[in-house]
Amino acid sequence: MNATSSERSPTEGSSEASPRTSLRALAPLVPFALRYKRRIGVALVALVIAAAATLTVPIAVRRMIDFGFSPQGAGLIDAYFAAMVGVVGVLALASATRFYVVTTLGERVVADLRDAVFRHLTQLDASFFDTAKTGELVSRLTADTTQIKSAFGVSASIALRNSFMFIGAVAMMVVTSPKLSGLVLVAIPLIVLPLYAAGRAVRNRSRRAQDRLAEATAYAAESIGAVRTMQAFGAQERSADRFKSAADAAYDGARLAARARARLTAVAIFLAFSSVVAVLWLGAQDVLAHRMSGGALSQFVLYAVFGAGALGELSEVWSEVSAAAGAAGRIADILAVKSRITAPAAPNLLPATSGDIAFESVGFFYPTRPQDAVVTDLSFRVAPGETVAIVGPSGAGKSTVFQLTMRFYDPSEGRVLFDGVDIRTVDPRLLRDRIALVPQDAVIFDTSIAENIRYGRPGASDADVRAAAEQAAADGFIAALPEGYATAVGERGVTLSGGQRQRLAIARAILKNTPVLLLDEATSALDAENETQVQAALDELMRHCTTLVIAHRLATVLSADRILVMDEGRIVEEGTHAVLVERHGLYERLARLQFASGAAALASPKAAE
Repeated sequence: MNATSSERSPTEGSSEASPRTSLRALAPLVPFALRYKRRIGVALVALVIAAAATLTVPIAVRRMIDFGFSPQGAGLIDAYFAAMVGVVGVLALASATRFYVVTTLGERVVADLRDAVFRHLTQLDASFFDTAKTGELVSRLTADTTQIKSAFGVSASIALRNSFMFIGAVAMMVVTSPKLSGLVLVAIPLIVLPLYAAGRAVRNRSRRAQDRLAEATAYAAESIGAVRTMQAFGAQERSADRFKSAADAAYDGARLAARARARLTAVAIFLAFSSVVAVLWLGAQDVLAHRMSGGALSQFVLYAVFGAGALGELSEVWSEVSAAAGAAGRIADILAVKSRITAPAAPNLLPATSGDIAFESVGFFYPTRPQDAVVTDLSFRVAPGETVAIVGPSGAGKSTVFQLTMRFYDPSEGRVLFDGVDIRTVDPRLLRDRIALVPQDAVIFDTSIAENIRYGRPGASDADVRAAAEQAAADGFIAALPEGYATAVGERGVTLSGGQRQRLAIARAILKNTPVLLLDEATSALDAENETQVQAALDELMRHCTTLVIAHRLATVLSADRILVMDEGRIVEEGTHAVLVERHGLYERLARLQFASGAAALASPKAAE
């Protein structure tokens, strides 16, 4: 069951020896590009035309020098220049087409990549997010994909153009002067090998720079998300200083990567153009000895300059691609993570019943804490339509029961049954379609109130949304808002009170209308008046479905058919409120501790967890 760290901790930095830092890291991106073969074909055609047009210019220059400056060929000069203008026009049109097609292809590929990464993240199991940092994941979706976009867009366009230009220029150099071309070809390995060797350092340093940037982004996201807590404790300066340190570390990483790329570019350009100068000197000796014409030397030099320039630009693109390989490696790490919670190849179907839940000898530990068993030999059954409350001290395993019921995790031992079917044999999405959850900390999204409620059933009508809100005692405060159900509530519902957010979460569960309802202290954020209204709504809802309740309020406990008392991952007591009080066990002790007067508290309509 345990996965390796490379599989489950993709937000941790990789060592320099990681295979993900090689150009092979770009390989998973190829299928994204191959979806658009027509665009690639258009780009290649435009590229060939542009390269051919450029490589035609030195031929015209040679003929002009060799034949145009004589009395017999003076009239050819105008024709040569006119032809060159036409060639330049073709070059401009082909270059513009190539740039547009390749650049938009890069944008399209990165948009698809972002979609694939985010879609993959939504399918990963809860244990992945137990260790992953949200800010780092966001950084990979934004900063890393932007780095890749540069490589697939502008850099790819430049790389393709210069690759064709280099190959074409070398070929024409061989045609013009095999002797001088041989000298140039000997020099090429001396230029390319340093580029290849330096590329690894660029990739590693670029990846480390992206890692540092991701760490800074993660801290910023966490701090901004808790800005009220930060300000309440006067931690603004400390937080700002810590972020500055993270940002400076990101800058240092980027500076080292830029320095490596600058050195790579300088070496490539020096070697490329030095070889051109050396070959030009040798060619000049041949012209003086009448072994070649001045026009042929000019043609060769132009091709040599084209080749050297292309190689120099390729060195810059190589460093861009190397940096993109580091970013692609980080993206590939995420895409390589496999969810522990998946649908089997041939999933079982759940029967059309009202919801029967059973735990059979279930043991469980969280993957991040394999040495600590959270529940041990846990067995109980909730019959269809039954309401069962779960109480106990903190850390007893109550919330874990909910996590296992919804199959956010699989048991380490035993099994969980839903309507008699082992939930590991069922598609998790179909299982969760049968369950509505009201968590203690209501999750509200940055959209309208109506859309937040409709999150429980996306196709619900406005009338259904309003009915659910009324049943959750939320319609009153919603109607008082400036735009009613269309009111935007801000990130995490920051403009609403805790009780208002909780009522929206309850309305969402009511709208989902499932056979099983999980209530995790669903009324804990409500005042007494609203709690009475909402509890009445929940009581009505609970009459029609199987309900598991993590209880702090005795009103919920008193209405339950049974109460399970958990301690250290086991059920230590079971029964109704009256029966458990008479046993003078853990349940009674917890109730006495919650209230000031023991006997009176046990008779009051309140109880403790």
